[in-house]
Amino acid sequence: MIPLLILGLLIQNPGAHGYELLALMEKRHYKYIVNFTKGSFYYNLQQLEEKGWIEQIQQNSAAASGRETRNFKITGSGIAEFEKLMVKYGTKSEYVNLQFYGALLFADEYDKNKLLKLIQSQIDQTKTRIALLDEYLSNTKQIPGAIDYYRRMNQNSRSHHLVNLEWFEQLKAEIEGPV
Repeated sequence: MIPLLILGLLIQNPGAHGYELLALMEKRHYKYIVNFTKGSFYYNLQQLEEKGWIEQIQQNSAAASGRETRNFKITGSGIAEFEKLMVKYGTKSEYVNLQFYGALLFADEYDKNKLLKLIQSQIDQTKTRIALLDEYLSNTKQIPGAIDYYRRMNQNSRSHHLVNLEWFEQLKAEIEGPV
């Protein structure tokens, strides 16, 4: 998935350097789409260049930092790979598989109070995700006459998190029992 994100960002931002692309991924909260680190991002950037799907177009010495930047553009074969990746990921439909579900399989064998702490952790993390999505959605404007797919995707993600939050809270209440 990281290669698709990098190729797509380079189509949107030809001539960007790696740090710019990584900053866009972080600003747009792509971490909700795919788990990535700075290291995995730069590894994928290097792999795309080695495969000839992106190429360096210039090296500028950044005046302020004195460092060279490596600016990239997508190649013809990169466009073809982008098309393949769009089909690959665009045709997948997956179930939501939270790692928490794996732990929940053994809830009866786990201390009740510790389990409640795990559920509260899920509640807290979900509330944080909803707050970040709310912040993004309130700080971006719909483009008149255009379909803003990224905004819609985030609205959908928010809806899923709200359902998860309700489920976690119900589960916690059931485990705590009558007050």
